[in-house]
Amino acid sequence: MKLTVNGVHLTLDHRPVLRDVSLEVPPGAVVGLVGPNGSGKSTLLRTIYRSLRPRGGVVRVDGDDIWALSARAAARRTAAVLQDGNGGPTAMRVTEMVALGRTAHHGLLGRDTAEDLRAVAEALDLCGVRDLAGREVVSLSGGERQRVLLARALAQRPGLLVLDELTNHLDIRARFELMDLIRTTGISTLAVLHDLDLAARLCDRLVALHRGEVVAAGPVLEVLTPGLLGEVFGVAASAARHADGVVRVTYAAEPLAPEPSPAVTPGPEPRPEPSPRPGPNSGPGPSPRPGPEPRPTAGPEPRPTPALEPPPEQPPEPEREPQPSVS
Repeated sequence: MKLTVNGVHLTLDHRPVLRDVSLEVPPGAVVGLVGPNGSGKSTLLRTIYRSLRPRGGVVRVDGDDIWALSARAAARRTAAVLQDGNGGPTAMRVTEMVALGRTAHHGLLGRDTAEDLRAVAEALDLCGVRDLAGREVVSLSGGERQRVLLARALAQRPGLLVLDELTNHLDIRARFELMDLIRTTGISTLAVLHDLDLAARLCDRLVALHRGEVVAAGPVLEVLTPGLLGEVFGVAASAARHADGVVRVTYAAEPLAPEPSPAVTPGPEPRPEPSPRPGPNSGPGPSPRPGPEPRPTAGPEPRPTPALEPPPEQPPEPEREPQPSVS
């Protein structure tokens, strides 16, 4: 199926996030959506799988406006695998998780048909996870879990795959294996990728998004030019096709220096304001009352020990006159 995004505009929290975005994914092609963080890549994917309705523009899958289709009809055409967010109940068995991909065909309460069982078995085999069928999803490694999520999407048998950082947190071998697996399906795919080497190696075309706008689209080497890598990603780099046919990106040792901020010309120093002139009837104002002297910060001085004064002298006793003796 062919994906066509034409003039999509989206505003969130009164701020434009996508501005007149247009792109195409030809039938059977793998197109990489690249750009720095905050450029609107994941938001654009949400408009494609009907999580966000754009303010303007149209998204068509196989020629039909996705908002003119029912939710179930749109889900039958497009399957999404999101980053760290749509793993579902991890206590489920792998087979049960993959079988959720058939929900768009019979609903949550419908019984599995022979066609459903066949689709699940084919997805398990294609993604190489049949030996994990009886295990709980919570027990899987990161690479195994991503394969199970992809198997669930393939069990849906969509005409379009939308992948948001499917290779996130995977080692380099697991990334290559997963992207090679996607190419073997022959399903039209739009994949958000941060690894430019991986995007250059495995994608047929690239779309570069920057600040909510498409700044380049086309074959890999026409998009990953030194000028775009410097302007959009802030790195000195170049891409070239090597003798083995693989396109690789070569980076300089250091990122580009940020653009200097414009110099600010200092203005004239402010003039001091003149003191107000006294009026004809105004006299000198009252002198300000002096405030209290600051108290010393040191502690109180020790009081001197008072000198001991001698006790007061007692007046001498008066002499007694001799009494006449009584015979």
